[in-house]
Amino acid sequence: MTDKSDQDRALKAEDGAADEGAGGTAPFSRPFDTFAGWFAEAGDSEPNDPNAMALATVAADGRPSLRMVLLKGWDEGGFVFYTNFESRKGRELTGNPHAALLFHWKSLRRQVRIEGAVTPVTDDEADAYFASRPRPSRIGAWASKQSRPLEGRLAFEAAIAKFTAQYAVGTVPRPPHWSGFRLSPDRFEFWQDRKFRLHDRHIYDRAQGEDGPLWQTSMLYP
Repeated sequence: MTDKSDQDRALKAEDGAADEGAGGTAPFSRPFDTFAGWFAEAGDSEPNDPNAMALATVAADGRPSLRMVLLKGWDEGGFVFYTNFESRKGRELTGNPHAALLFHWKSLRRQVRIEGAVTPVTDDEADAYFASRPRPSRIGAWASKQSRPLEGRLAFEAAIAKFTAQYAVGTVPRPPHWSGFRLSPDRFEFWQDRKFRLHDRHIYDRAQGEDGPLWQTSMLYP
């Protein structure tokens, strides 16, 4: 990495993360605008799945779990992903509706961490997204008892064959246990790599202003 490339990325980080400094405030749209810019750049630079994100959940006994999922939609209302509600993450999110997301774009040397409360998407949203999936994926949503013990691959293939035959004609409906969650952010962290591990970390914590929600801004030591 050259000095110039490091300088260029540092300038982009300052432009993108909008350094308001410790103890400042930012309008509600600010971190979403920053995310939009970084996400667009990741779409151009990442070789695969720029919408891949780590999703952290916590079980009733306090044990955390982590897995990669795909972001399927986002706006100022939150970040949306889909799953089987009977899976481990589905059960944990139902029991403890708070989660954390992490995007890591190695090509940009950037990370975005997002924390917040989680709520189910509407049935209309879930139906629309499910209908957009390839037919084999819709069949798979019926065949997979996600996160539960599997006797062997043949058992899974038999279930796929069963539901393929069952829905051979017409549309494949959305299973009642399959839907999505929306994480509504109350905290963002935008992390930008710098030389010698002297990284930039810009924090946005949600707060209530006189005219509506806004963000308290701060920075963290790397």
